[in-house]
Amino acid sequence: MNEREARAILFSAIEGGHSYWAKEIHQTSALEVYERLMNADYENTKHALLINEIKLTSYDAILTSLTNLEVELLIPGDEFWPKKMRDLAAPPIALIAKGNLEILNKDSLAIVGTRNPTNYGARIAGEFAAGFVDRQWVITSGGAYGIDSFAHKGALIAEGSTIAVIACGIDINYPAGNARLFSEICETGVLLTEVMPGCKALPHRFLTRNRLIAAISQATLVVEAAFRSGSLRTARDAAELLRPVMAIPGPINSPTSEGCHRLIGERAAELVTSVADAVEFIGINQ
Repeated sequence: MNEREARAILFSAIEGGHSYWAKEIHQTSALEVYERLMNADYENTKHALLINEIKLTSYDAILTSLTNLEVELLIPGDEFWPKKMRDLAAPPIALIAKGNLEILNKDSLAIVGTRNPTNYGARIAGEFAAGFVDRQWVITSGGAYGIDSFAHKGALIAEGSTIAVIACGIDINYPAGNARLFSEICETGVLLTEVMPGCKALPHRFLTRNRLIAAISQATLVVEAAFRSGSLRTARDAAELLRPVMAIPGPINSPTSEGCHRLIGERAAELVTSVADAVEFIGINQ
C-alpha cells in the first residue's frame, strides 16, 4: 500500500467535501489515515460503515474502472494536480479528470449563474467567456444548463479551453442534453469531478462541487442569479478564498438578476459591465 493507493481507496469511500476526513488526511497522509482505520485507531462504532466499505474496496478495481473509461485519477503532488485546491479548508482527497489536463493550472475565470437565463444573460456569459479566452484564460463552470452552458460554449466558439466541474461520475452525462457539449469540452478542455464513476448528481454534491469551481479559478463572475441561488454559494466560496468576485447588473425588475444585485448591494461582489472592467478588477485584486 502506498499514498496513491490509499488516496484512491479513501476517495472512493468518503463523500467529497467531508471536512473531518479532509483535515485528517491533510494533517498526516492518506496512507496513515487508511492504516489507522484498518487498525481500529478510530472509533469503530462511529466509522463502522466506512471501515467496512474500505475493506471491500481494492485499488486494482478502481484503477481498472478508470482505465476502461480512459480517465485520470489525480492526487496532490501529481504534475497536473490543480495547485489552487490547497487553499480550500476541505481540499479534495483526489479528483477524476478527462481531457487536456495541462490547462488545470492555467489562469481561469469561473462564470456561473442561473439555469434559466434571459437572452441578455446568455449573451453576456458567452461574450465574457470569449473575451477572457482572447486573453489566454481558461473558462471554468459547472456544466449545467443555462449560464454554465453558454460560458462553456462561448469559450469553445472563441477556440479556447474550458473546464466543466461536474457533480456526478465522469461517466454520467448530467444533464443529458449536454452530452455533446461535454464531448466537445474534452477535446481541448477538461471534465473534472470529485466523485467516482457511477455516482449520481445528488443535490448536496452540487453545493460541495461549487467550492471546487471557486478554488480552481483566479476569480468568479456571476452573470445572472436568483435571490437564492447556488451560484451565490460559489461566489461566497470564492470570497472565503480571498479571490475576486464580480457580478453583472441587470434590469432592476428582473428576478434572474436579483442575486447579482444582492451581491453588489452587500459589497460581496464588484459591479462589472465589460471584459475590460473585469480584467482591471482582477489585476488590482490579485
